[in-house]
Amino acid sequence: MVKVRKKTAAAPVDTPKQKKVAHTEKKSPRRPTPIADMPTHESDKNDEKIYFMALGGLEHIGQNMYLYKYKGKFLVVDCGMGFLEEEIGAGDVQYCDTTWLEKRKRDVVGFVITHGHEDHIGALKFIWPKFRKPIYCTRFPAEILRRTFAGLEMDFDPNKDIVEFDHHGATLDLAPFTVETFHVSHSVPEAQMLIIKTPAGKILHTGDWTFNDDNPVEDPTDFARLREIGSDPKLLACVSDSTSASRQTKQTTEVQVRDTLTEIMKNAPGRVLVTGYSRSLARMKMFAAAAHAAGRVAAIKERSNPNPVPYVGLPEFREMGIDMGYLNKDDVYLHSDICDLPAEKQAIYLTGSQGEKYAMLTRLCHGQVKELKLQPTDTVLFSAIIIPGREQDVSFLYNKLARMGVRTHTIFDTDDLHASGHAGRPEFERFYDMVHPQVSIPMHGDYINEMLNGKMAMERGGAKHMMVVHNGEMIALADGAEPYVCETIDARFVVMEGETERSADDPVYKNRKKIAANGAVFVTLPVDKRGFLKGTPEVSSAGIFESDETGFMKRQIQIEITRAVDALTKTERKDRANLVRAVQAASNKVVRASLGADKKPQYSVHFVQK
Repeated sequence: MVKVRKKTAAAPVDTPKQKKVAHTEKKSPRRPTPIADMPTHESDKNDEKIYFMALGGLEHIGQNMYLYKYKGKFLVVDCGMGFLEEEIGAGDVQYCDTTWLEKRKRDVVGFVITHGHEDHIGALKFIWPKFRKPIYCTRFPAEILRRTFAGLEMDFDPNKDIVEFDHHGATLDLAPFTVETFHVSHSVPEAQMLIIKTPAGKILHTGDWTFNDDNPVEDPTDFARLREIGSDPKLLACVSDSTSASRQTKQTTEVQVRDTLTEIMKNAPGRVLVTGYSRSLARMKMFAAAAHAAGRVAAIKERSNPNPVPYVGLPEFREMGIDMGYLNKDDVYLHSDICDLPAEKQAIYLTGSQGEKYAMLTRLCHGQVKELKLQPTDTVLFSAIIIPGREQDVSFLYNKLARMGVRTHTIFDTDDLHASGHAGRPEFERFYDMVHPQVSIPMHGDYINEMLNGKMAMERGGAKHMMVVHNGEMIALADGAEPYVCETIDARFVVMEGETERSADDPVYKNRKKIAANGAVFVTLPVDKRGFLKGTPEVSSAGIFESDETGFMKRQIQIEITRAVDALTKTERKDRANLVRAVQAASNKVVRASLGADKKPQYSVHFVQK
């Protein structure tokens, strides 16, 4: 190895004064001794701790995106969309703000996907282009991503950018991490638990899970591997799904759902329409079996628009199920193939269990599907729970169907109509009889369910510590040591509106909500360069006085604005901010007198120089 000696500049000749200064600097006091037992900063690459942080997925449902850090490198687990908690006047596409991680993207080793639900993979089409790191997943989510990215015409190479691994279990080398995967039951095929290994220890990341041992399309959970890792004393932590931890009853199985569907189909007078999750191939299989047992022909309702769309929906999932062997070709037909059969012979599976705006059942309730009109003899089955945040949309469907005379069955009035993909208390007790982590980190659920999960981990699984934290709080983990939050970032979410990405606290959204609740007043002021009015202010509104046929309120606002502006001094009127405040105060005087003191409309003032 050749050593290069750096050139140094010649030392300048010191004057007597310079020598004195140099001599003084040599006598500077020594640096203070570091405080003992101070934790090593999390960015130190020599640190032997492993770190966990969620950008989304804690204390709420959806928007799952988790980070593991070791030796300065980041492993991303899942990258999902969330559900809007309130209407902000934009689309339903919400996901994690990755600004903090983008500054460290050179240290991201890749994305590992636990399963193919939208709240775990749906944001990749927005976030992956910012990182362009490999996506590791099984064949089912891989095919969803291929079809999605192809529909978006994205610069994406599915052969290079997706690394597909065996859904029965695999070991991935993402140095400095080694990730082992094994199969677990869920409501979508090929769900995986992850064992994230480093020299600092091992962490079990469950993804979404339940113990549905009667799954008709794939093997049950790999209990042997779960017991093995669960009894490992080097298991630092268990990061576990908490969605349904408060459920006290034993899990309904898919076979029980099949029997319930069969009984209803046998007794229904006309068509039976079943709405559920489009990715649940097990439910589609049970729907088909129930229809066959009841003497009906099973079909899915395809899209009304035959043109291809950049979206993976029910028809595509049926195709994927057939291609991957989860469904037989004659299990489920298309509705267009059976539409001429008598009504009592038809069973139709369709989307819309959450009242989504463009889903098939919602469109049927609005009368927007020409080839399929709802009839009073129809029976509609909601084979799904209501996702938090969708209550109002689903309630619309319930009430609309009732007014139309359509008979319905829901989880609120019919037992064993839905098998959840998430564990309840009986499954958690069984889980923590096998899994004994040092630390419990509950995820993916509201706060109370995360607390219940953590308590069971300590009481049943012997965990010494429970870390119920917020999104953006980084936990430091070390073998035998007490975990602690070492860093906190501002974990926000963003909303995609068309092709524009906005933060949730964007002023545009704030203004929309304010206008929706309080209306808006638009004022055009004709002024000269000195700020004097040169005509009557033009006033219009949204949600304030459109119904004021006499024009009284509009005229009063014009009068009050004129008085307020004329009352300003020559100096005050030179500043247009003063003119705006005068307009707002004058308008408020009229609006609140007419509509109430709590009315706070949004004001927009425009100037026309005369």
